[in-house]
Amino acid sequence: MIERKFISEKLKEFQVQEYVAATLEKSGHSKIEIKRTPLGEKIVVYTTRPGLIVGRKGENVKKLTAVLKKRFNMENPQIEIGEVEHPLLDPWSVADQIVNSFERFGTKRFKFIGHNMLTKMVEAGALGAEVIISGKVPSSRAKSWRFSLGHLKKSGDIAENYMLHAKVVAKLKTGIIGVKVSILPPHITLPDHISIKSKEKKEPEIKLEQLKEAPKDLKEAIKAETEKAPEAEKKQAAKKSPRAPKKKQAKAEPLVEPVEQEEEK
Repeated sequence: MIERKFISEKLKEFQVQEYVAATLEKSGHSKIEIKRTPLGEKIVVYTTRPGLIVGRKGENVKKLTAVLKKRFNMENPQIEIGEVEHPLLDPWSVADQIVNSFERFGTKRFKFIGHNMLTKMVEAGALGAEVIISGKVPSSRAKSWRFSLGHLKKSGDIAENYMLHAKVVAKLKTGIIGVKVSILPPHITLPDHISIKSKEKKEPEIKLEQLKEAPKDLKEAIKAETEKAPEAEKKQAAKKSPRAPKKKQAKAEPLVEPVEQEEEK
């Protein structure tokens, strides 16, 4: 049956993904994709630290290809490495960073680590983020601490198909601590999102056909306005043009000389 063939292929892909994820546990890997090509199976490993996966002169890649050929009967497996474009929007890389900080510095500052990672994820563009740390933190009894910021969906189509989740375990001397990270990516449009568009008011354009059908009074008014337009332009040009300075007129001298009155003796 064709259905059994498809199911067996999917099971094989799932087992390969589990095995590769287990072998590359602490190498900052994000996700694993398997693509079928005419030459063979292509296995793409997305990671933030490609140097750890490749190893010296590609030793880790060679070992993985040899194991995949023997264990999973793959003819020609090709392992490729892809870099994660936005590590703060990838839950696996964020959870890996939290686990590394716990293993290096302990769990004394777990609250600061949780809030700090939340603010970084939201600043990177995430609509919402959540970090859950469970285990013996900080007391001897197991507890779960939840840190959340932004908008999150807990049920429905978006929560099941579009939310990104990751679960990673930190192995410490005090015990095992689980870290769960959930991110709502920025490219998702929520059903309750409302966008308001502003309409620009445009002046109605008068066409020639409308002018022909217009009444006589309207035509006469348009003609009067068109005739007034050149006159108004001339007046504006005259106002703007610099005026010539006026010449001072010389005072006219009197024709008759004034007669000096003789002083009375």
